[in-house]
Amino acid sequence: MQPAAVPTDRNSDIASAVVATMRQLGVLGLPRNYEIFYEALSGSNHELSLAVVSLSNRPTQEDLDHIGRTFFPQNHGPAIVEHAREMVAKELEDIAALLRSERTHIEKYGRILDETSSGLSNRSLLSQDLLQKIAGAMSVATSSTLDHNRQVAGTLSEKTAELESVKSKLEEYKRLADTDPLTQIWNRRAFDKEITRIYNSNRGILFNALILADIDRFKDINDRYGHPVGDRIIQIVAEIFQTSIRADMFVARTGGEEFALIVEGASEDATYQVAERIRVLIEQTPFTSSQTGMNYGTVTVSMGICMASEADSPEDLYTKADRALYRSKVSGRNRVTRHSTMAGRAGKGWLLYKKD
Repeated sequence: MQPAAVPTDRNSDIASAVVATMRQLGVLGLPRNYEIFYEALSGSNHELSLAVVSLSNRPTQEDLDHIGRTFFPQNHGPAIVEHAREMVAKELEDIAALLRSERTHIEKYGRILDETSSGLSNRSLLSQDLLQKIAGAMSVATSSTLDHNRQVAGTLSEKTAELESVKSKLEEYKRLADTDPLTQIWNRRAFDKEITRIYNSNRGILFNALILADIDRFKDINDRYGHPVGDRIIQIVAEIFQTSIRADMFVARTGGEEFALIVEGASEDATYQVAERIRVLIEQTPFTSSQTGMNYGTVTVSMGICMASEADSPEDLYTKADRALYRSKVSGRNRVTRHSTMAGRAGKGWLLYKKD
């Protein structure tokens, strides 16, 4: 698929290009389709752009919804859950019908046993011929019951496998809904849940800390080199975060060039050392194009730290770590600031704050 060229004049021209491209490809004008093409043509998500380019000249709605579920799972969640609910309801009804059938068959077999027992209790009527008939009837009934039980067991096994498949799909949806598609680390949705968890117990408050990080002068990077390069830099920074921390630490991309790291079981000094190590690694990492060899220069991050015990709630913890991050920005960038060391710990002037 070759999408229509994107005009250089940004928002309004991208919107026009989106409409033109969708019309050219015969794509229905649904909001979820518009979102896909807008993000792809704006260049804000390189992997999404590649997925759209790989579509046929007449993509089906199923193809588009697959892309939507992959890159925007939060918008497709209700449909996925509803479909899974319907599948589970159907499988449970099938299992209930199967068990009802099994109960009927067992009751029938029980009646045969009762009748046979009654016949054997009357010894005066027993004869070799009658015993042979009883044995034959019992053999047939037992064989039939065993066959039926095997069929039921096989069907139940199939239904169990189908239910496991539904469970697996729901777990995959949950993972996608909590994963940032560009970096494959946790996203803001997952972060909001994790930071809330801290304040569910006194232990969480005593033994957790929040580190917020923001790539310095990121707008300049995008303006100079373009969004695909900016996306790649975000991916590399995310990789550095993920590979330089313990497996039990939680790292998420919480915004365009913003990251959050929740550290558990460490003192403030140890938390500072974690942040400082990551800051230095990012500063020392060469950011070059593997295809052209072009050097994009040094990339740095500013960071802010706040211990959970210094805050009253998840929102307060985030605000205070963000204030420390802002102090790093205004103090020259490429540094780590602890909220506990800020004189007066006064809030920042929000109208003056502009992340770069």
